[in-house]
Amino acid sequence: MRTELSTIDLGQTVTLHGIHPAHPMRKRLFELGFIPGASIQVIRKAPLGDPVELVVGGTHFALRLQDMKQIWVHG
Repeated sequence: MRTELSTIDLGQTVTLHGIHPAHPMRKRLFELGFIPGASIQVIRKAPLGDPVELVVGGTHFALRLQDMKQIWVHG
C-alpha cells in the first residue's frame, strides 16, 4: 500500500514508490536519487513541522511538506 511521504513518522525508514507526474520538481528529485526503490529515512522536522530533513542514499535533504505530499512510499 502506498502512502504520502508527508505522513511518515520521525525515524521511520520507507521505500520510494513514485513521484506524482505533475510534481514541479519531479525531474530534479530523480536526479538527486529519489528513484523508485530508494530507501528514505525521516530524520527530523523543523520546530513548526516544515521543512522535514530526510536521508536518501546517504545524502541529507530538506523538503517542504507540500512537496512530500506528492511523493509516494511504502513499507
